[in-house]
Amino acid sequence: MAGLDYVLRGGYAKYRSHLVEGRPGSGKTTLGLQFLIEGTLRGEKCLYITLSESKRELLSVADRHGWDLTGVEILELVPPELSLDPSQLQTLVHSSDLELGETVNAALAEIERIKPDRVVFDSLSEIRLLSQGSLRYRRQVLALKSFFLLNHATVLLLDDLTAEQDDLNLHSISHGVIRMEQLTPVYGGERRRLRVIKMRGVQIRGGFHDFVIRPGGVIVFPRLVASDHEEATRGSPASSGNAVDILLGGGLDRGTSTLVMGPSGVGKSTIAASYCHAALGRAERVLVLLFDETKRIFLARAAGLGMDLGPFLETGDLILEQIDPAELSPGELSARIQSAVERLDARIVVIDSLTGYLNAMSEEQHLVLQMHEILTYLNQKGVVTILLLANHGLIGQMVSPVDMTYLCDSVMLLRFFESGGRVRRAISVVKKRVGPHEDTIREFRITGGGVNVGEPLAQFHGILTGVPSYEGKHTDLLADEKP
Repeated sequence: MAGLDYVLRGGYAKYRSHLVEGRPGSGKTTLGLQFLIEGTLRGEKCLYITLSESKRELLSVADRHGWDLTGVEILELVPPELSLDPSQLQTLVHSSDLELGETVNAALAEIERIKPDRVVFDSLSEIRLLSQGSLRYRRQVLALKSFFLLNHATVLLLDDLTAEQDDLNLHSISHGVIRMEQLTPVYGGERRRLRVIKMRGVQIRGGFHDFVIRPGGVIVFPRLVASDHEEATRGSPASSGNAVDILLGGGLDRGTSTLVMGPSGVGKSTIAASYCHAALGRAERVLVLLFDETKRIFLARAAGLGMDLGPFLETGDLILEQIDPAELSPGELSARIQSAVERLDARIVVIDSLTGYLNAMSEEQHLVLQMHEILTYLNQKGVVTILLLANHGLIGQMVSPVDMTYLCDSVMLLRFFESGGRVRRAISVVKKRVGPHEDTIREFRITGGGVNVGEPLAQFHGILTGVPSYEGKHTDLLADEKP
């Protein structure tokens, strides 16, 4: 698991015992099997000791993931008292005393016979139940740990947290501790995350990291930390090919983020599409993340405005992803963006829109902080980032669902206004950190040929309050298109 190795800064410490804990269903068994399969690929001897699942169940799990467990020895331990064999039943000695001793001895004998390099012990919960006490349980785990150490094995001890009061006992005697969690939101699929609680001698990448279980195993998405990535060189500004660049002083600077704000339907996606179309014409790769509409509608709308993006989608220069927020975790979103930038060399990233993302992830905490890391990372990579944010409401006083203006380098404000009994559109740039920008308000119109921007209009009133009105001459506005 490349993501987990990144978090652990290389992987598990060799010849040490590591605790992997989590509730049933969190992914411990899958993670353990992946650890052993990787060992077989490296020519190592691997052993899976199971007290909680049968060999048939483990083979079924491997089959669903498309894995071949050839080379992985599976020791299925069933205490005599649980075998349902009448000849194994006894009443003279307490059953837990006999079961614990025979179970542990069987495991140790198999380890001495195979001499494995990697071992997964599933699970400590059974040893806890057989021990009938925390002192005896701790001693037993310590004995197991010492035996593994003497036999030069790297071990994952799985625990399903059936008795959390004993957690600190296991934490103190384990070289590393990984906790896996499964969360169930009010709506949507389950979310999984893990945290490396300790790893002796290693400066781990702390905090929670999202992961998913899919055919093929566990995929870990390390939490994005912008400072871990080197800063790339920046080129000339990105042009849109229309008069919107005049307002921005020539275009969008590389390594900056631009927030396009306005009510629904005012033209935010169209302006973003114009920058994408121009970049694709320059043989640059573009990533567009769609939260609010489908790929088909996005492509059809762009084609109707004279921007045919279909051929670029076929060549792979346009990476168009339709996001289902109910099934996507914040960590996976960061991973997709990072993959497009580093593997596919995307130079423009469009998120359409932040409103859909924030509404869909309403139960997630610190989304603004996560977006800060994403924007900082993209800026360091010299990527042009365009974020679309819809205001609440269509006309009148408008409120943004979240304040993202302080995170972005440029802010473009779009508004509806009325004049001469017609609904028209106005555009202005209210903020730009890098370089000069025009402070005027211009009318713009979306036509079959793209975006048409008019001359600066001085007789505007109320554009920033959300209730704009135009008091100038009607002849100064853009002329109507002739049929």
